[in-house]
Amino acid sequence: MTTFAAQVSDVLAALEAVRDPELDEPVTELGFVSSCTVSADGVADVRLRLPTYFCAPNFAFLMVADAYDAVSSVEGVRRTEVVLEDHFASDAINSGIAARSGFVESFEGLAAAELDELRRDFLRKAVLAGTERVCRPLLAAGRTTDDLAELTLGEVAPSTDLERLRARRAELRLPSGDDSPLLVDAATGEAVGVQALPLHLRRARLTSVNMEANGSMCRGMLRERYGTRGLGEVEEDQ
Repeated sequence: MTTFAAQVSDVLAALEAVRDPELDEPVTELGFVSSCTVSADGVADVRLRLPTYFCAPNFAFLMVADAYDAVSSVEGVRRTEVVLEDHFASDAINSGIAARSGFVESFEGLAAAELDELRRDFLRKAVLAGTERVCRPLLAAGRTTDDLAELTLGEVAPSTDLERLRARRAELRLPSGDDSPLLVDAATGEAVGVQALPLHLRRARLTSVNMEANGSMCRGMLRERYGTRGLGEVEEDQ
């Protein structure tokens, strides 16, 4: 049977699916991937970096764990090494991920629970922010809030933002098909009624602005800290 080692491009493509949980942006586009190599015998070595030495360890753990899983799934990768550098909890995170330990075991005596609920919380925020990005051009084009309350996902013109919203809703097992309401409660999946819609849209707008501001701040701090571009990094205005 013929075997082959993966290419660096394959690994970077897999890492595009790994997101900063708070910002809902790929670690590649944010510049968090400082290096990536694949040896001839299929050992993938990925180095990650974050904007500050004190970035929240639970956020960091999620990204390193997701990166490990994404790289390990690439055809031709026979061993995966993902290392978080320059972080106060690097040792605990790196050793925990290498041992395939959970967050609680990796931070024994310091962590009370695994990170599943935290991940869901961030996904709900991503759904809110994504809803605002989809609704923004509709409102600018003259649609009313009453109109939005009646729209389904299938009635909205295709866009990158719409596909992203569908994907985040699907991750939460919320309705994401063409006949699903455009506006749903991110916790329950129930359609948002006309009366509740103004408050829902204000919350969505606040969440979107907050995520965009945090993303801009993280990019600035990363550039200031390292002064180099990460692999796959995308300029903020693109």
